[in-house]
Amino acid sequence: MSKTESIVRVGIAYVLAFGAGGAWLAWGPRTGQLWLDGLIADLIATVVVFAASRMHKNSSFYDAYWSVLPPLLLVAWWARIGDDGDRTRAWLVLGVMVFWAIRLTGNWLYAFPGLHHEDWRYPMLRARAGKAEAVADLMGIHVFPTLQVFAGMLPVYVVLTNTDRGIGWLDIVACVVGIGAVVLEFIADLQMYRFAAHRRPGQAMDRGLWSWSRHPNYFGEFSFWLSLGLFGLAAAPQDWWWVFLGAIGMFAMFQGASIPMMEQRSLERRPDYQDVIDRVPRFVPRPPRKQREFVA
Repeated sequence: MSKTESIVRVGIAYVLAFGAGGAWLAWGPRTGQLWLDGLIADLIATVVVFAASRMHKNSSFYDAYWSVLPPLLLVAWWARIGDDGDRTRAWLVLGVMVFWAIRLTGNWLYAFPGLHHEDWRYPMLRARAGKAEAVADLMGIHVFPTLQVFAGMLPVYVVLTNTDRGIGWLDIVACVVGIGAVVLEFIADLQMYRFAAHRRPGQAMDRGLWSWSRHPNYFGEFSFWLSLGLFGLAAAPQDWWWVFLGAIGMFAMFQGASIPMMEQRSLERRPDYQDVIDRVPRFVPRPPRKQREFVA
């Protein structure tokens, strides 16, 4: 199947998914909590994407959902809440989020080879589940990331429902962190693509941003969700104790699952990657450690 046909099929699945979720928001029974209505619609859309994944025997159908859903959910909440109060902060959040979504979705479009390819982690997760592979596919590959992103979106809900505080210095910090995170991810991905085009077999990446962090793309992604937490804190300081839970969850997922899986794969495929581990910081970018010189 060609890349173009694959993207069309994914696009059709997403139109159906968001149509189903939007129908729930428009005509489904109300729970009395708009955030909960949004979660149910999000899960309905996820199930539609899951059905498409199973139909095509490829869970990478879900990959772009991560970046396409958040702006749509923001707009859906905003449409239901209305424009009462000062919406300057909400416009800032929307701007940062659209910038992030365009960058990440564009990266997916560029890197996605077609539905003949599936992220290497998905078959491994299904194989580990044995006879429960369909459950692992639904819950581990589709529902869990949806809940993760939804948790990261809750500060946006706080911004939309708290409009009595004007723009302040914390909003400026949130904008700088969010935009900086997207730029960092873009540069990291660009450097990796250029390296991958010319690297020797088994050679590990340790150039540019990748010489300061072994996973600058993950650091940038975490920083984006952190910026949403900062916006939420600026809108409702009394909610300080929970507005960062989504960002903390992202950090835990990267540190506890994504990074260990990537590093184990790199160690198996690239003999010199252990040297990179010894020199380059794992997550937060900083100058690499110098190689020790041994004198005989």
